[in-house]
Amino acid sequence: MEERKTSLQQLDFTLLFLLFVLMCISLLAIYSGTTDQYSVDPMHYVKRQIIWFGIGTILMLAAMSIDYEMLKNLSIPLYGLGIASLLVVHFFGVEINGATRWIGSAEGQRFQPSEFVKIFVLITLAHLLYTITKKPRKKSFKSDCIVVLKIVAVGLPPFALILVQPDLGTALIIASVMFSMLLMSGVTYRMLSLLVSLAVSGIVFLVWLHNNYFTLFNKVIKGHQLDRIYAWLDPTANVGNEGYQLYHALQGIGAGKLYGSGLGQGVKSQSGIIPELHTDFIFTVIGEEFGFVGATVLIIVYFLLLYRMVIIAFNCNNTFGTYLVAGTIGLLMFQIFQNIAMTIGLMPITGLALPFISYGGSALLSNMIAIGIVLNVNVRTKHYMFGEED
Repeated sequence: MEERKTSLQQLDFTLLFLLFVLMCISLLAIYSGTTDQYSVDPMHYVKRQIIWFGIGTILMLAAMSIDYEMLKNLSIPLYGLGIASLLVVHFFGVEINGATRWIGSAEGQRFQPSEFVKIFVLITLAHLLYTITKKPRKKSFKSDCIVVLKIVAVGLPPFALILVQPDLGTALIIASVMFSMLLMSGVTYRMLSLLVSLAVSGIVFLVWLHNNYFTLFNKVIKGHQLDRIYAWLDPTANVGNEGYQLYHALQGIGAGKLYGSGLGQGVKSQSGIIPELHTDFIFTVIGEEFGFVGATVLIIVYFLLLYRMVIIAFNCNNTFGTYLVAGTIGLLMFQIFQNIAMTIGLMPITGLALPFISYGGSALLSNMIAIGIVLNVNVRTKHYMFGEED
């Protein structure tokens, strides 16, 4: 027997409240990190971010309003649209700072298709897994290989097209979505262990190639990417080049100590010496001006946001919906981890935005759409008094 609830009753207000908290933190951090750039209007970036949040909210509501079951029929067209947009970027895109990632003009409005492609890949992989798992399959190494090959066949083309832009960060997001889907696909631990071993072997091979055949290695890892790895391994030795951002970011976060220097009082944050402070390195503002306590609060809010999504995935009695939410968790979790980790020197710099915090356009909008899909799944999850739907 189905226990009927209205859509408003099933709306996850906790998730929306956590998103609102992140929005408030974002506006505070952006205001503090950009006041020196627009002395005439210190609210310039804040006003623009509010506009982005407004557009993102509209897209989130749109994603929530359409029955997510319809995404099954839209998955292939969306995937095709995503591949086509990446090809347009490859041949006709705008080049900025050595990277070709945008459609538009270098001076005017532009958008980054890869940010939306990650949502299209998520939807397509969720549909793929739904079709694979809706019928019982015999667990075997051969069947696991088939599942892995199908996931790779969907994820590899956009991964490769994004990687050559070059945009390693967004390409790794695609990889994280693929890995999340692999975990949900039901493949054996033997297969997962094999894949992890292959990944580790690939890294070891690259190190060997670097030490013995550098010319060949440089064809795989470009010069600017290698410089970022060097800067990550020793930022103090590369402070004049690729290590500049990381060196000053670490100094700023360290100066924040326990409680921080206070809003608008950070030496590094207010000096303007850290490039992209309001985008990729916005965690530096939070760490310096709000200290360890402020950074911990932000991480707890993220944890609670992801936890609510896990609950929604577990409560969903539709496997397609569960895959959509699981893919979104993997997508957001990787971005959060990578951005914070690169800011504190645990990972190389990849240029990923901090979800819902960094000043944004395309990245913020795509993440808001992802939240809309999660809310969509939650609103349309049916509850039964005596068991679940078969």
